[in-house]
Amino acid sequence: MTTRIKNQGTHADTVANADSQPDCAGSSVLTSRRQMVTGSAAVAGMAALGSLGFPAIIHAQSDKVKIGHLTPRTGFLGALGEYSVMAVTLAVEEANKAGGVMGRQIDLIAEDSVNPSTASSKAQRMFERDNIAALVGEISSASALVMAQVAGRNKKIFVNSGANSDELRGKSCNKYMFHVEVANTTNVKACGQALLRDGLIKGKKLYALTADYAFGHDLLRVAKVFLTANAGNLIGDELVATDVTDFSPYLLKIRQAKPDVVVCNLAGNQTTNFIKQYAEFGLSYPIAGFNINSADAWAAGADNFAGTWPLTWHHDINTPTSKAFVAAFTKKFGKPPENQAWGDYVALKAVVQAMNETKSLDSDKLIAYFEKGAEFDILKPRKGYFRAWDHQLMQEMYTITPKPKGKSKDQWDFIQLGAILPAAGQSLELLAPSKEENACTFA
Repeated sequence: MTTRIKNQGTHADTVANADSQPDCAGSSVLTSRRQMVTGSAAVAGMAALGSLGFPAIIHAQSDKVKIGHLTPRTGFLGALGEYSVMAVTLAVEEANKAGGVMGRQIDLIAEDSVNPSTASSKAQRMFERDNIAALVGEISSASALVMAQVAGRNKKIFVNSGANSDELRGKSCNKYMFHVEVANTTNVKACGQALLRDGLIKGKKLYALTADYAFGHDLLRVAKVFLTANAGNLIGDELVATDVTDFSPYLLKIRQAKPDVVVCNLAGNQTTNFIKQYAEFGLSYPIAGFNINSADAWAAGADNFAGTWPLTWHHDINTPTSKAFVAAFTKKFGKPPENQAWGDYVALKAVVQAMNETKSLDSDKLIAYFEKGAEFDILKPRKGYFRAWDHQLMQEMYTITPKPKGKSKDQWDFIQLGAILPAAGQSLELLAPSKEENACTFA
């Protein structure tokens, strides 16, 4: 496997710049012509060697299958992005060891998506210049949207491993985009069922803090629908900029409002900072959230973590393939994987499976394979499949709460998994957005 960070210009750019500079005799044109003649002779020589039965070394690089990976590695989502990079690197290493794609090794081209504008330009460059066969990754819903648009224009597959916005599966859906990560509706329904069971919604006053960008806005919209349908009363509704690190003004408002439940709709290190400061303030109101990652909870620490939250995957899940992934990841990186690592690992493996099963890199054939209900081992008790009408991966979910004090084995072992959702025997469609909730029409 080759992992490349492509922030510099291409080799061709370098050669062109060098040729444009005159040498000490001012003979830049002559130098360029000599290089052209030399290069032509070399190509001719290689062709001659090939005709005599020697290996065609000149074609070795093109024998690799290029797959792009974009995810934020800086900013408030950067800590999650690092788990993404570690996991996709491991997935490519394992795939290459098993024979790659149709016997060809995978060349992973991985970059920091940074923000929507940068993500768009980098995705276009990967498709246009690097000729990637598919793109995986992303956590920011805003960046995932523009990446999907670029993928659509280039008629190439993009598998979203971490962006939750329902809009990506709804009015902005794209036949070239598939979703390993669950939708906001799924997170809300999963956590909401636990809150209803515990008597924390019906007739209760709730106060929400929401990340002020595309993901947060969409999550708040979905949460309001669920709370209204279940007789919850949202008495506070605060949008929080993604660069906010001091939550004391919001915590003072919460103390004054005296809600029955505090709802956290934040993201990345926002969630970690809020959990820490909530504990420091000593507020007694129960907290819950409709979005969290294991890494967010780990960073908050066992003494601070509280509440009920939804989670797509956890390293304690007891299936053979999940345990193998955890063991390989921990051996390589010295710590267990978290749910964002799971998303990128599964996304890459799904793309490789589709290419090997169809024996093709053709996007239309890959789409047909995904849409026909092909099953994937997603490191959970039940296999997953992509729903044909919106390309959402159908899968089981979990809720999490803190383990009782003193029960943790290590710094990553203070999260308690709740019952699996949907329960055994129930349809995987139970938590996912319905067509009525989230209509998608592929152009």
